[in-house]
Amino acid sequence: MQYGQDVLNQYVTELCEDVKSAYSIDPRQFEHYNIKRGLRNADGTGVLAGVTAIGSVQGYQMVDGEPEPVPGKLYYRGYDVEDIVTSHMEDGTFGFEEVIYLLLFGRLPSARQLEQFDTVLSAARRLPPGFTEDMIIKAPSRNVMNKLARGVLSLYSYDRNPDDTSVENLVRQSIELTGRIPVIVANAYAVKKHYYDGESLYIHVPDENLSVAENFLYILRPDKQFTELEAHILDMMLILHAEHGGGNNSAFTCRVLSSTGTDTYGAISGAVNSLKGPLHGGANAKVMEMFHDIRDHVRDPRDEDEVYHYLKKILDRQAGDKSGKIYGLGHAVYTISDPRTLILKQYARALVESKGCSEDFNLMETIERQGLRALSERLGDRKRVCANVDMYSGLIYQMLGIPEDLFTPLFAIARIAGWCAHRIEEVCTGGRIIRPAYRAMMERERYVPMHERSAE
Repeated sequence: MQYGQDVLNQYVTELCEDVKSAYSIDPRQFEHYNIKRGLRNADGTGVLAGVTAIGSVQGYQMVDGEPEPVPGKLYYRGYDVEDIVTSHMEDGTFGFEEVIYLLLFGRLPSARQLEQFDTVLSAARRLPPGFTEDMIIKAPSRNVMNKLARGVLSLYSYDRNPDDTSVENLVRQSIELTGRIPVIVANAYAVKKHYYDGESLYIHVPDENLSVAENFLYILRPDKQFTELEAHILDMMLILHAEHGGGNNSAFTCRVLSSTGTDTYGAISGAVNSLKGPLHGGANAKVMEMFHDIRDHVRDPRDEDEVYHYLKKILDRQAGDKSGKIYGLGHAVYTISDPRTLILKQYARALVESKGCSEDFNLMETIERQGLRALSERLGDRKRVCANVDMYSGLIYQMLGIPEDLFTPLFAIARIAGWCAHRIEEVCTGGRIIRPAYRAMMERERYVPMHERSAE
């Protein structure tokens, strides 16, 4: 087997130069043909690809045809997410279930409707008989997102009516997926720890009387213990990550797949795989990798100038992962501020103090300040940059005792509500398969029969 692999590796290496040549396109061609790379306009705004009534992301306003930066705002079905978070944090209630209801059904629930929804959602947490044993334990994965994508896709086999795209069936599948995904994530992580890290295996049954945030901490931890503050902070994180408009990569992936008429499990699995990427949902892990690197190489984390000069080295590809990126700074839409970042920083203070993590939190704030300074000097007036939610989310998860393996899966646990809403909206209102055009860059060639080709 090893010999065969060696031969394949050598074969691939020998062909790599041909591959690089075959997949090379002069970047000037994009500008010449006015091609919107990344579906972005030249001014950084997104290319309009559809209409949605689910979420709205606002970071600029158009003035005389030009985008002008404004403080960021995020709306779910027209409601400011800041108002939603503030209400629940002040009242000491859990709000993620209400947000799921709002996104799926388009309106805020009454107390009775929310109670009924909580009961239905709690029942949906039960995985199909044999699912954990057959789909998770017998096929462990080092990467929880990989296991989640496969787990979502395999749920198709347990659904008696998987291909029906009626509204009733889509809503039923959406509720089931929203309930099941946190359990799949927790179980997949437990199995990963057992098979790859040599730790004891704990599989807990969800408590039907707990919220989504409480239940995740309950089934994640071997002792099932968590504090009320921890649960409320996690609930806030889920609310902030639940939806971000139809243009974000994973929601758009879900809509593209849904436009083909494929089943719910295929569409949501595609969104999970999109979120796995380090330029999307995996960004918070990259922030923490950068954070640890800075902490290891800066002698005095309280010295703003020392942090600033190290961040300049990162920008110059002389430090960090040599990518030239300060992770956690910049966003496709937000300019002056990311509202999720401001909300998170406001309510995370109590957790920071309770965990004795002020030093780390202060360093992250220094990285934000000095990183923005370094970027401002580098970019000038070309682009307005702010800290995005990924800059602090990984650090908050770390304070909650949540391992890095679960940073992006937690993003998926929250975003499943938005994905399902976008799938329903696309199926109900899209009407056409999404198919953009690509400019073909090739010369016409005469086909050469084998007997005329060089022996080499």
